[in-house]
Amino acid sequence: MRRYTRSPLLKFVNDPKELTGSLSAVVFVGDQLWVASDELTSVERLSTDDGVTFGGHESFPLEGLITLPALGTDFDQEVDIEGMDCDGSHLWLVGSHSFKRKKAESKKPEEHNDPARMIAKLAKVDKEGNRFILARVPLVTGDDGRQVLAREGAAQLPGDVQSNALTKALEAGGDKGDPHLAKFLTIPGKDNGLDIEGLSVAGDRVFLGLRGPVLRGWAVVLELSVEAGDGGALSLGGVGPGGRPYKKHFLDLDGLGVRDLCVEGEDLLVLAGPSTNLDGPVAVYRWGGALSASSESLVRRDKLARVIEIPHGEGNDHAEGMTFIPDVERPKQILVVYDSPSEQRREGSDGVRADVFDVPAA
Repeated sequence: MRRYTRSPLLKFVNDPKELTGSLSAVVFVGDQLWVASDELTSVERLSTDDGVTFGGHESFPLEGLITLPALGTDFDQEVDIEGMDCDGSHLWLVGSHSFKRKKAESKKPEEHNDPARMIAKLAKVDKEGNRFILARVPLVTGDDGRQVLAREGAAQLPGDVQSNALTKALEAGGDKGDPHLAKFLTIPGKDNGLDIEGLSVAGDRVFLGLRGPVLRGWAVVLELSVEAGDGGALSLGGVGPGGRPYKKHFLDLDGLGVRDLCVEGEDLLVLAGPSTNLDGPVAVYRWGGALSASSESLVRRDKLARVIEIPHGEGNDHAEGMTFIPDVERPKQILVVYDSPSEQRREGSDGVRADVFDVPAA
């Protein structure tokens, strides 16, 4: 795809308010751009004729493609999709797997101006069961020649409204659960609790980047070996030490957490930003030789190249997703989408601008 602009415009028809204001994941599949909002239970497909504006919006509700554990329950809320990737034949997606603390605010003035009520609200933590999703959905060619998602062949990690196979594995690791991560499973994501926000797939290897926890400045990437089982289930292979179903990689990202991941050859590009609900530096790092790592790793700062500085605002322009732009070789380029975009990024009520950055060669 040829790129004619540094700030492509994304235009939506369905749910434009949620989509323009809360994009959290993005991936190119051929010349089609797939995006997701962490406020919805769907994924969105866009296309372009000119490399400047992406339109032709079509929405694909997930309830028709995979099993949403909380569907029809009191916990039936957004999937909180935080990462997407494509393995060539399937669209992969991951929810945050995080708990959510209530905000100390209300749309009703009489409640918002009641400190006692807002303090009590701040103590409430929700388990939104649709967040415990790791799934892949087949991509097929529709009658119009564009990609569509198919339910037949879709698969996901087994789970319910409180956990799935991954979080259960973290709870079971060692005598008291995984020594690094188990204690963070019930801490809300915005409080430095477990919060998955990056996904990249390489063969049967799935890399999950954690926004939190950040442990004394070290960010965490989990590596899984995922296989398709019977009955639409994905299973975790014993990829870690002692047959544990995950590996842990610790990265010194200058105290930042992971927001997204992209594979480039044997390397991983890591989009990094603050772990908690703060404005702060956002950058892309190159983890050289990440796919060559045969064991768990501690990746020190001198082994991570900080290759792109991403703009951020005060209370806005939070970079959440990145994807390589296809057919651009010299230099390669990534497209970045933002949550809470500034007014300068918005175009009317249905459009929002992304950014394009050159990726320095390794």
